Amino acid sequence: MKPILFLSMLATTALAEVNPTISAAMDKLIAEKEIAGVVTLVGDDEKTLHLGANGFSDLENKASMEADALFWIASMSKPVTGTAVMMMQDAGKLSVDDPVSKYLPEFKDLKDASGKAVEVTIKQCLTHSSGLSEVSPQESGDIATLKDLMPLIVAKPVQFEPGTKWQYCQTSINTAARVVEVVSGESFPDFLDKHLFQPLGMENTTFYPTEKQAARLAVSYKRTGAGELEKTPLMFLGNKPITNKERYPRANGGLFSTAEDYEKFARMILRGGEVDGKRYVSEKAVKQMTTVQSGDLKTGFTPGNGWGLGWCVIREPQGVAATLSPGTFGHGGAYGTQAWIDPVKKRIHLLLIQRADLPNSDGSDIRKAFHEASAK
Repeated sequence: MKPILFLSMLATTALAEVNPTISAAMDKLIAEKEIAGVVTLVGDDEKTLHLGANGFSDLENKASMEADALFWIASMSKPVTGTAVMMMQDAGKLSVDDPVSKYLPEFKDLKDASGKAVEVTIKQCLTHSSGLSEVSPQESGDIATLKDLMPLIVAKPVQFEPGTKWQYCQTSINTAARVVEVVSGESFPDFLDKHLFQPLGMENTTFYPTEKQAARLAVSYKRTGAGELEKTPLMFLGNKPITNKERYPRANGGLFSTAEDYEKFARMILRGGEVDGKRYVSEKAVKQMTTVQSGDLKTGFTPGNGWGLGWCVIREPQGVAATLSPGTFGHGGAYGTQAWIDPVKKRIHLLLIQRADLPNSDGSDIRKAFHEASAK
């Protein structure tokens, strides 16, 4: 497979070279039919150091993976949501310590299983300690706005006293995004597009890809009992195309993006909230959301972690994250995508794949191989 060179959008960067160690590690995984194809990226606070595209974006049609392939990044959306909340805190529109009910009056009706009134804070939503119950795709049906999703969340009792436990919670992230809508006066997609994506040049990051973008979507696969890769749909779409806009913007995991786009977001965060002379979020807010805010609560999905505000934070590197520094922060996605920012080594690590049936997408051998190859 030929090396792929890529020109970064930043004027200060040169052509990114393919790291042969990373490329070889990815080719091995492709040969073992762990993945069909992959885009990997390593960058620093100024430039792209490595960008590689290996394997196929579509096995059936023998379409080679390209560096600009589009991926469903799933829960890599959560750090974006956390950043949006902190931008509103910087603007004086909210405090993460505020109760959600201050902005969403329907949350005054939130109760526990015994019928006792319960208060949940924005911070608890972002640290997965809210206790909010999930709303299934069947229950949300054809709901197309975050506003209409909120009553379904409030109608269910909390699963535990807020702040006493860590339990990964999709509805809590969507609740935080709804708060952003209320205090900004903009829909969540419009807010992100206006204040983050367009200013950063993230033209391929969206909840609702166009037909042109959809044509570059990497196909999702799962492994069969015989060890072959079999095409499988994106689990949250039902039978509708990704271009369909009749679904609510899943702030918890509905974004599509490319390696180049997400690198721009990650670089801005690595630089403390500023890039190319423009500040998006304060350095204080970046520090707050990318350091542990979950206290001593035991968190998932791999050992040694804590939780910031929308970000997983690696307290004690081990296992798949052994080559990263303490304090590295980021997030994985349901289909194996990974984004991690090492503030000590000043490195951005992006792994984009579409593997649907990984037992633990954050603890996969694919992630481990990528991090280990990136460290060499």
